[in-house]
Amino acid sequence: AMPVALAQEGSAAAASRTPTGKVPAAVSVLSIVEHPSLDALRDGLHDELKDAGYQDGKSLHWAYQSAQGNQGTAVQIARKFVRDRPDVIVPIATPAAQAVVSATHQIPVVYNAITDPIAAQIVKSMAPSGTNVTGVSDKLVADRQVAFIKRVVPDVKRVGIIYSPAEANSVSATREMKVALEKQGISLVEVAAPRSIDVGQAAQRLVGKVDVIYTSNDNNVISAYESVIKVANAAKIPLICADRSSVQRGATGAMAIDYYRMGRQTGRMVLRVLRGEKPGDIASETSDRLDITLNLDAARRQGATLSPELKAEASEIFGKP
Repeated sequence: AMPVALAQEGSAAAASRTPTGKVPAAVSVLSIVEHPSLDALRDGLHDELKDAGYQDGKSLHWAYQSAQGNQGTAVQIARKFVRDRPDVIVPIATPAAQAVVSATHQIPVVYNAITDPIAAQIVKSMAPSGTNVTGVSDKLVADRQVAFIKRVVPDVKRVGIIYSPAEANSVSATREMKVALEKQGISLVEVAAPRSIDVGQAAQRLVGKVDVIYTSNDNNVISAYESVIKVANAAKIPLICADRSSVQRGATGAMAIDYYRMGRQTGRMVLRVLRGEKPGDIASETSDRLDITLNLDAARRQGATLSPELKAEASEIFGKP
């Protein structure tokens, strides 16, 4: 069926095939919040569609909205997108996907940036779902994160973590980090930050109690990251995170997924759906490529000594040598 949004425009493009022989496609993207990782993901997705010949306003009806971190807003946008009847809806991050998946069982959904799509009840397993849903998970293996923390702070005994109790992805990441750390004889100190404004105070509560502060892909925490950086700098506690853009902003380092590339990976999946594959026949994927990113200025401010080996392995280094 022709996407309603395009049919209403009654444009020549909607009436005829495009120069590339493609029927115009409508792709609606709902992000739970705007921050650099999720924005890079959106841009990677958009670029993948562009490179496949889908042009904005001609062969592509692209709709993007952010819920500004508000779950109620996410539900409203999800319902609006379902009424628009696009060809594919791409929800970015767990709360956005939960809103979209509960709003439609018909329209193809290709989720992205969900740490644990099974715990979040987006899909039953990573195998083809048989439903209208597939997508890409940004799950990080906790053991590899712990190994990276130990490379930055070899004598670490206590790791602090700030997380949002309402984000299923953060709760499961925190639980897995606890298990992985305890295997290495390291204890985890958890502090909850339910809202963005609680993040700075949560970081403050870790001062004097931990050797390292670690943050997972928690959208709430990342949207207020400057307040964590400020505490880490003042207290000289190395800050280690799970996304590249937070290192650029002022964390010491990360072993992280490249979100732009992950957006491209999602775009390839969206193209498969636009070409007629059913989402339920496509297995969910994860990104297996992890890159080390370091920030030398942040390391100095936070009292971390980075080994020459670690610097040699980094795919990206911010700050002055």
